[in-house]
Amino acid sequence: MSYEMIALLMCTTLMVLLLTGQRVFGAVGFVGAAASLLLWGDGGSEMPFNASMVLLNWFPLLTLPLFIFMGYMLSESGIANDLYKMFHVWMGPLNGGLAIGTVVLMVAISAMNGLSVAGMAIGTSIALPEMLKRGYDKKMITGVIQAGSSLGIMVPPSIVLVLYGMIARQPVSQLWLAGVFPGLLLALLFVGYIVIRCKLNPALGPSLSFEERSSISGREKIALLRAGIVPIAIVFMVTGLFMLGVTSLVESSAVGAAAAMIAAMAKGRLSRTVLDSSLHKTLSVSCMFMWIILAALCYGAVFDGLGAVHAIEILFLEKWGLSPWGVLIMMQVSYIIMGMFLDDTAMLVIVAPLYIPLIIALGFNPIWYGVLYTVTCQIAYMTPPFGYNLFLMKAMAPKEVTLVDIYGSIVPFVTLMIIGLGLIITFPQIALYLPELYFPK
Repeated sequence: MSYEMIALLMCTTLMVLLLTGQRVFGAVGFVGAAASLLLWGDGGSEMPFNASMVLLNWFPLLTLPLFIFMGYMLSESGIANDLYKMFHVWMGPLNGGLAIGTVVLMVAISAMNGLSVAGMAIGTSIALPEMLKRGYDKKMITGVIQAGSSLGIMVPPSIVLVLYGMIARQPVSQLWLAGVFPGLLLALLFVGYIVIRCKLNPALGPSLSFEERSSISGREKIALLRAGIVPIAIVFMVTGLFMLGVTSLVESSAVGAAAAMIAAMAKGRLSRTVLDSSLHKTLSVSCMFMWIILAALCYGAVFDGLGAVHAIEILFLEKWGLSPWGVLIMMQVSYIIMGMFLDDTAMLVIVAPLYIPLIIALGFNPIWYGVLYTVTCQIAYMTPPFGYNLFLMKAMAPKEVTLVDIYGSIVPFVTLMIIGLGLIITFPQIALYLPELYFPK
């Protein structure tokens, strides 16, 4: 059997295992380890062990549990809820103001947590009932929450970009900086859409009534403003100090985790229940990601040994005659198709060993490509029939929000994401300006 057929068989086997509902790390690790043993005998068993050593020696991996803990501490202690209450009062008088505030909240949650599921949980439990109660169009606001929560994998500290950096062997600090402007660009596109839609049809997002506005005193507004300053200050301590060069990547994560605990303690919310819940969820998610990285390293090592990357390069460029840009577009389309059935980590593990070396060989910047991959994952999350965010929203939303509503809500936001992706492809400096500014060659 040729090496090309072996690589194809590995990909096919992995896809089948994932579609049967197996855990991502189990399927990936099994295929990688089994293939290495079948190809190279007993010596092939060294590949998984070598991958584990690479993982344990990767110092930036310390940021993973610390950032996850920071996000859960802010969520479990109710500090993230305070931020939404602030947006609710200060932006409620505008048509669509609560929806705009929700997008801003999602950006803030993303900057605190790095996971899209956290934004989705807070959006559906806090923002969605408030907006439904005030007569907002349910189709529009479910789209707002899904699109806004997807920013969690783009805005630093993005856990997905940490995984990409580990598997692609690219500096996480540069990837995080590359995600800042694209994340803000998408957020601005979402806000612009809400403003225009609610301007044309105010019934989609009615403002707070005069009675509600007058019932809140100036002192209460100032108190809520102060409550919202705490999470924003924590975000600055994490990303601001890092970008100013005061702290390193790992130090920033430690500062964020400590600041979240101190804030919860200062507000009298650091109970044993909150701490136990935050630690339990942090351990669960961190272990999941570490197993995935370990399995991905083993799987990728087998691909490197097969020379599959070179075979794919010959197929695309010589046999199919695609231009470098044609190859790039084809890769993004393949992510959207796979994203209908798989989550971002599974997609990354399957194609990273093939795509990333090819991207580098074609002369594209791997940091820029990491942003393209992440934006495309956001699109795939919201693409029927099996987009990850669609079913997450259905599981968390009230009964009056049907699956038909959820499917219909994502159309304008997916369109906006595709526009954003096109802008980043056309103008790479949107993603590369900050990395080149802080890490000049």
